Amino acid sequence: MSTPRGFRDRSDDSLFTLLGEVPELVRNLIAAEIDSAKKWLKSVGKDAGMGGVWFVIALFFLFWAIPTLGAFTIIGLASWIPAWLAALIVLVLLLVIAIVFALLGILRIKKLTRTDSPAKSIKADARIVKDVTDEF
Repeated sequence: MSTPRGFRDRSDDSLFTLLGEVPELVRNLIAAEIDSAKKWLKSVGKDAGMGGVWFVIALFFLFWAIPTLGAFTIIGLASWIPAWLAALIVLVLLLVIAIVFALLGILRIKKLTRTDSPAKSIKADARIVKDVTDEF
């Protein structure tokens, strides 16, 4: 007899019959979980790819917005001072900003080289263990 959902009524099956079907049920469950994970990864990958494309497009427009802002600043300053001086002020300002960010990057890299890598820690641990075993 089958239930309204299409499942068999297993109340009359013996314990050994039920236990014998467990490996197949586990295999089916694992296969279903793997298929579900594949579908999820495909969906997430597609969304991440499209999100990346939108970020690249935004960066393209930002790339052209920055020189436009520089030109706007130079033209605005040129209404009070000569154009060459306005351009020079904007250039110096941009160079100072670039130097500050470069120094911040150098500080971060120096901080990175000061930290012990996991390989160095493993070597130190192995050296300690070796020294201890050599004593005995």
